[in-house]
Amino acid sequence: MEELARAAEMILRSRYLVALTGAGISTPSGIPDFRSEGSGLWTMYDPMEVASIWAFSRRPEAFFEWVRPLARMIREARPNPAHYALARLEAAGILKALITQNIDELHQKAGSCRVIEVHGHLREATCIRCYRKVPAALYLDAFLENGMIPRCEVCGGVLKPNVILFGEQLPAQAFLIAKQEARRADVFLVVGSSLEVNPAGDLPILAKERGARLIFINLSPTAADRYADLRIRGDVAEILPRLVDAVLGPTREEAFVVE
Repeated sequence: MEELARAAEMILRSRYLVALTGAGISTPSGIPDFRSEGSGLWTMYDPMEVASIWAFSRRPEAFFEWVRPLARMIREARPNPAHYALARLEAAGILKALITQNIDELHQKAGSCRVIEVHGHLREATCIRCYRKVPAALYLDAFLENGMIPRCEVCGGVLKPNVILFGEQLPAQAFLIAKQEARRADVFLVVGSSLEVNPAGDLPILAKERGARLIFINLSPTAADRYADLRIRGDVAEILPRLVDAVLGPTREEAFVVE
């Protein structure tokens, strides 16, 4: 594929490669995305009714009812070849920073170390009454088993997972670092993101304004396609490993099979 060769050359010539990933990188791992027709979460639910900070404040039970099957999927999911491909790029010293909109930790499970989680994570929860932070794992088993809404042991307030809901500010420190990395990039790789959710969706444009070249790998068009220097359409779990093989050569296991 000509596009793969061009992308590999851009990455090989890069001095500071940064990647941004969205829900589309985790769909091959069994976690649904948000906007795909027929299967996206927002085709079945109104995000303002189940995943906004206003809805959570009024009816937290609606959020927990919605998130329970998703949390189970995330807990059982395993990294796919796209996650491992990005981890290989980082281990080789080529990928300098990995910004993700995902909360599933599959990048870390695949071996990526410098992961910037701009939409939060499920490792902790915060009481909405007294703001006490606790490890979410203390409550996760009971929640997944019987749907029990987690509550603060000190004040009895509802514990909100430290994920970003609609209407909330992004984590200040994480997003500051993400913007710094976008400004430093000379090649910015977008994988599996629709780029429809701002301000994270603006990061490629920020990189472009600083002179970076943009590579988009996505199954569907994105909201920022007009800014891309190179667009590759297809399954990220198939395309990204092929791209990384073109940059680094095949893994030992793949080389052995070929021989």
